[in-house]
Formats: sequence, structure tokens, C-alpha cells
Amino acid sequence: MPESDKSQPVGVIGAGSFGTAIANLLAHNTDVLFFSRKEETVASINSKRHHMGVDISDRVRATSDPEEVASACTLIFPVVPSVSFRRMMHSFGPFLRPDHILIHGTKGFDTNEIEEELIPGKGIGRRDVNTMSEVILQESAVIRVGCLSGPNLASEIMEGQPTATVIASRFDEVIDAGQAVLSSRYFHVFGTHEILGAELAGALKNVIAVGSGMLKGRGMGKNIQAMLITRGLTEMVHFGQRLGAGSKAFLGTAGIGDLVATATSKNSRNYTFGFRLGQGEKFQDIRDSMPELAEGVRTLRIVRHLAKNMKLRVPIIEMLYSVVFDELDMERAIEFLMTYPYDIDVDFM
Repeated sequence: MPESDKSQPVGVIGAGSFGTAIANLLAHNTDVLFFSRKEETVASINSKRHHMGVDISDRVRATSDPEEVASACTLIFPVVPSVSFRRMMHSFGPFLRPDHILIHGTKGFDTNEIEEELIPGKGIGRRDVNTMSEVILQESAVIRVGCLSGPNLASEIMEGQPTATVIASRFDEVIDAGQAVLSSRYFHVFGTHEILGAELAGALKNVIAVGSGMLKGRGMGKNIQAMLITRGLTEMVHFGQRLGAGSKAFLGTAGIGDLVATATSKNSRNYTFGFRLGQGEKFQDIRDSMPELAEGVRTLRIVRHLAKNMKLRVPIIEMLYSVVFDELDMERAIEFLMTYPYDIDVDFM
């Protein structure tokens, strides 16, 4: 951050598991103003110094006032679910200035207020789908935006385990500001200008992680799991290229790194959702019992219909959609993918 800004706290919007992990990470280097819209959450954090199963640093103070966050902090990390992101920006937008820096940590898509359940009937096109950085630009005067991507399993971060992340932005000062407040001996921060690729990789890998969890839930081994992950990466790259991103971001920490972590860990909500589905639990029962919905489930619905609109071949996404939303038998889906006439192994380089 610029020298004049070092005395300012850094804002974090969203008191879920990842927002909590980011707040505690930031507290190694700076004071933090931690926003939750729930008054009871704010009161509990400030009084008990405990939230989401972890102790909260004394350098973190919670608030439910958007104006307070915007006036006190130049650098802000919004970390809220994709389905709530535009609504959150509606609340903060009037208080945000062009000199603010926003680095979001949300891995999903915004559908411009099209209700999720209406997508299958109406269809969806590129103009209906936004990344979170696009929503920030649409809903505020902020110019300098970035995204936080990479293998960021919240539970491991909160345990203090070492990991790395990527801050993607078109602006060097955004990357520099993020690195200055997040870097520590256990948290390495890479930088890239490939923001669209990083955002798409972060969203799309959640879909593949759902599928990987399904295979494990069915008792499948590592061979077919590896096939799903690698062929899933190919679909991610093709999808990204069609939306205007290069393949570079998909082959680094924000792509392969995040994909491997999310698609193989029981600490991943997306993997866990797929695992439980693979074991025979019903979609609605799993959804109702999870404290935070797996982003990959919502993303799956969006990208399947967007791919259909773009006439893009994505057999893994298509089969996962059919299993999750149309109750296609998993054995039939696996058989389809095993016999799918893939042309060559790697076709995006």
C-alpha cells in the first residue's frame, strides 16, 4: 500500500469461512475492519473474539456499517457468495470512491439478477453473466479492482498451514497493495495481470471439484479421478478462451493449483457436495444441511446453459449437470464420458 495508507485499516466484507480466514491473515500485517450485515455476528465477534470455529485476532474489529468501512479503508476485500455479490455492491456502491481498491475473493458468476431457477427455461448468454470484477465496476465508482485466486481452502488457512495465492489485476498498484498486506511466512502471494482468466479458473474449477467428489463418493479410484481433473481442465481452458481469456492463468496457481486442491480435499465444500451426492444422498437434503452452499453447484447451472448458448462442447459439464439437476444415473454418465470421442489429449497449446 502507499506509505500514506499504512495507518489505515483494511476492510473485509463477508464473515463466512473464507472472509474470516482473510481477516485473520490480514491481521498479521495491519488492523482490519470486518463487515457483517448481521448485528448479532458483529456483537459476537467483538465480544467473544471467536468466529467460525477460530479465534479472531485482537487487530480485527467487526462492524455492520458499510459507510464506516468505505470511509475508514482504502483497500477492501469483498468475500461474499456470488449470489449475494451484486446486492452487497448495491449497499456499498454509494460510499465507494474512485480511489478505493477492491480485491474480491469470490469464485463464481453473477447473472445480472436473473433468478437461478429461471435459467433453464430462459437460457443465458454472455451479456447475462458477469465476473465479480465486472460487477464492482458496474455498481460503483471504483476503477482499480482485482481478484484473489488460487488454492485457498479456508479451513487450512485458518489452521495456519502454508499456502500460496494469486492476486490478479490490470493494475500493478492493486497487486502491490494486496501483496503488502497479505504476505507472510506462511502465505505467499503471486501476482498476474490475467484477471479474466484467474476469475474464470476460480469459478470453473468448483464445477470439476463437484464431479471429483462424486467419483470418490461412488468408490472410484485415482485413475478416473485424474482423468476427470485433466479433461476438466481442458474444458475450463476452452470455456475461458471462448469468453476471451488466454490459457496462461489456467496453467498456474489460480488454475491447476486451485483445481487440484479443490478437487481432492474433504475440506472443499464443492468436493464434499459431490461426495455426498455420489454416496446416494438427495440434492436438496445436502443443500439444506450445508451451512454454506457449494459455489460449484450454482456455477454448474450457469456454465452449462451458457455453453449451450455458445454451442461449446463441454461433455463433462454436460454430464455433471444431468446428474445433479436431472438425476441422471452416475454409471450412465461415467460410461458416456469413457466412450466420448475425444480427438487428442492436449489441444489448447
